Amino acid sequence: MAQGADGYQLFNPRAYLQNNYTSPRANFEREDSVVPWKLRCFAASFSTGEIRGATLLDIGSGPTFYQVISACDWFGSVIMSDYLEVNREELRRWLRGEPGAFDWSPFIKYVCGLEGKRDQWQTMQQRMRERIKEVYHCDITQLQPLQPRLLEPVDAITTTFCLESVCRDKEALQQALANITSLLRPGGSLLMVGALGESYYLAGEAKLPVVPLDEAYVREAVGNAGYNIRVFKTYNMPPELQTGVDDVSGVFYLQAQKL
Repeated sequence: MAQGADGYQLFNPRAYLQNNYTSPRANFEREDSVVPWKLRCFAASFSTGEIRGATLLDIGSGPTFYQVISACDWFGSVIMSDYLEVNREELRRWLRGEPGAFDWSPFIKYVCGLEGKRDQWQTMQQRMRERIKEVYHCDITQLQPLQPRLLEPVDAITTTFCLESVCRDKEALQQALANITSLLRPGGSLLMVGALGESYYLAGEAKLPVVPLDEAYVREAVGNAGYNIRVFKTYNMPPELQTGVDDVSGVFYLQAQKL
């Protein structure tokens, strides 16, 4: 099993999705399953109508869309981004509606159900495909993470399980957070999900190292990056969801505003 930087060359998007975005972690019959918890966090933030604008940028999307479902009603354009071409291609397959693409409809149905609109999930799915305009290459270790592309500062940034997975240590993580923050306009919102107490995760033949984080450090790092934290929630991973694909102990969700 390849580890570290070599591991990313073997990163298997389908294995990652199977490990994290199917049952038991994505069990929509259980309110205490981790994926429904994350979807409720995003839905609660966007339901206020305060986080809106022209463009939302998702940093380090991986092969997943769940993190922007609730956002698509509030932004004219959503941009996904990832370092790995295999992940970017996995995203494009769903956007093109190709047979065999990962099925995000249970996630969309769940989010629509939170809004009392479960029967409108197909409309939401179509809106997502219309609003998600681009899938960019992104490298958060660079001062300009989207180079050679240049964007006007965006109105909001979402990022999930990216910084702690990509950075080698906490110092590098703080710099990567600064790099990302440069893409956000003053007053814009950062919505972040990350792992607590995790040191590795698996994606097929790849074993990827993770910087173990705790709540105190995350709060400090985000504050140091120039944000006011508005919402901070934590989720403790129950034993039955500790399936051997990682050693995560919990998940955090935060909503912050750039000063």
